[in-house]
Amino acid sequence: MARKKKFDLPKEVRAIARERVGTVPPTAVIPPKTARAKVKHKKRQIEELE
Repeated sequence: MARKKKFDLPKEVRAIARERVGTVPPTAVIPPKTARAKVKHKKRQIEELE
């Protein structure tokens, strides 16, 4: 005989919230700080000097 599932209030509350509001969008991956750091001094292009 299969075991009866125990009632889980937090799970039930989240399920009701998902019905009303909808699912939460997935999280975005944050790039490492070195990849998102802005360049402090832009290098001049050769065309601008001529």
